[in-house]
Amino acid sequence: MFQSLQYTGSLEDNYETLLRQLDALLEGETSLIANLANASALLNQFLNEVNWVGFYLTEDDSGELVLGPFQGLPACVRIPYGKGVCGTAAAKAETIVVADVHAFPGHIACDAASRSEIVVPLIKDGKVIGVLDIDSPIEGRFQEADRIYLEKFAAKLLDHLR
Repeated sequence: MFQSLQYTGSLEDNYETLLRQLDALLEGETSLIANLANASALLNQFLNEVNWVGFYLTEDDSGELVLGPFQGLPACVRIPYGKGVCGTAAAKAETIVVADVHAFPGHIACDAASRSEIVVPLIKDGKVIGVLDIDSPIEGRFQEADRIYLEKFAAKLLDHLR
């Protein structure tokens, strides 16, 4: 059974706790959808000042990301590679942190309240299989520590995916 924790340490200590929680939560489960659903729920309860946490998955070789498990308001269903923050992160296979989404060329506004965003590509066996997308209504919400630890979170999640 999972219980929500009060994260009272430093940001780094709290992220380390989150990584241990993710490991325990996904232990022994091989379902992609179940693991992504639990990972998005875990991040949603951990992160402050966010309004959307979820995944977009690469569908075959279509060059598109398709909406996967998430927490938040209904979202855009399909995003072409190279479009918006998610599509750009997938095309470049690198994390993108955007302090002000309105200043990002081609930003796709699924939730008008979003002001900042971080997108971490999920790369397995050298191939982008999707992205972790997190939005915030606070401009400049995501810092370098968030990037570092969310990349670790994605790597740990990928270790559990078959």
